Amino acid sequence: MTTVWTQARRAARMNPSIIREILKVTEKPGILSMAGGLPSADTFPVEALKAACDHVLTHNPREALQYAASEGFAPLREWVAARVAALGMNVSPDQVLITSGSQQGLDLVGKILCDAGAPVAVETPTYLGALQAFTPYEPIFASLASDHEGPRPEALAALPHDAPGTRFAYLLPNYQNPTGRVMSAQRRVDVVEAARRAGVPIVEDNPYGDLWFDQPPPASLSSLWPEGSMYLGSFSKVLTPGFRLGYIVAPTELYPKLLQAKQAADLHTPGFNQRVVYEVVKSGFLDAHIPSIRARYKANRDAMAAALREHLPAGCEYQSPEGGMFFWIRLPQGLDAMALLPQAVDAGIAFVPGAAFYAHQADARTMRLSFVTLTPDLIAEGVATLGRVLHGALAVAAEHAP
Repeated sequence: MTTVWTQARRAARMNPSIIREILKVTEKPGILSMAGGLPSADTFPVEALKAACDHVLTHNPREALQYAASEGFAPLREWVAARVAALGMNVSPDQVLITSGSQQGLDLVGKILCDAGAPVAVETPTYLGALQAFTPYEPIFASLASDHEGPRPEALAALPHDAPGTRFAYLLPNYQNPTGRVMSAQRRVDVVEAARRAGVPIVEDNPYGDLWFDQPPPASLSSLWPEGSMYLGSFSKVLTPGFRLGYIVAPTELYPKLLQAKQAADLHTPGFNQRVVYEVVKSGFLDAHIPSIRARYKANRDAMAAALREHLPAGCEYQSPEGGMFFWIRLPQGLDAMALLPQAVDAGIAFVPGAAFYAHQADARTMRLSFVTLTPDLIAEGVATLGRVLHGALAVAAEHAP
């Protein structure tokens, strides 16, 4: 008898990441990629990590290479609890769960909070990886009306609370992926108050909060509503993504179930990686290291802003981000970013079409550009190429206009 595999219903809801597919294209020689949300490899603290690896393998080799606690390396959890205090959060290390990247944190959140048919609220647009993480658990996405500061408070106030009720609102208040926008202090207060009144908890994702350019962002959403919020953080943008190290700060009532989901997923995040990262960060390394990342990224942001002003056709809409890694651009009427991507790649430039970042009613005129992996000179060259592609597309559209 021929073996016939029957896939779970949730498998049909899984789709490939358009960003990962585009990254395959950008590996071709000669492509200037502004597509991937990759931190600059020039910021990786190789020497500090090398010294930390040697220290761990010299002083604690058996412990570092053995199975470890599912909760995470205790000193690192203590460090995280102290670190988030600067964001206004008063938490215990017992609320910190170390994850295999914050992407795993999103999956664990989906496992314990999402049910088939139950609403989950997301920004418009939102992080594609979150949509991918939650989708297999079959929620119904509720798209929150959003503006240049993020979700509008009245959109949260209007969320359904009758059974099954909105399980949570997934929010990125700091230099959001993909738009780069940041919530003002007053918007944070208003959003949290609206969520509290609606009885909708908040899952706050903050991978970019340290990457501010001129001034730090306001206090975290979680500091405004500790009992109604869960916080996700990451070491990927400030140290290295290759270690796949992140964390969840969870209310005590949710922590046991998150821990059980973590145990079922991978037992624990690699203990060696945790110990190495702790060895690097324990004495204040990040306080000296992160400003150098900010300076590099700010210079790149300025280079892209100048190039966009010079080369983009009239009718393009964008804001210069105050931190993070991305510009979000809306093209003139009649242009479709996805349709333009093959032309752009043929010309030697890659970007991410914005449609993939929408849970509903995608805006085909949007695109995301990353400014952190290329040098300022290559940014200028790449944006000039993009400008030529857009001008050409507009000329063709004008020719075919009635």
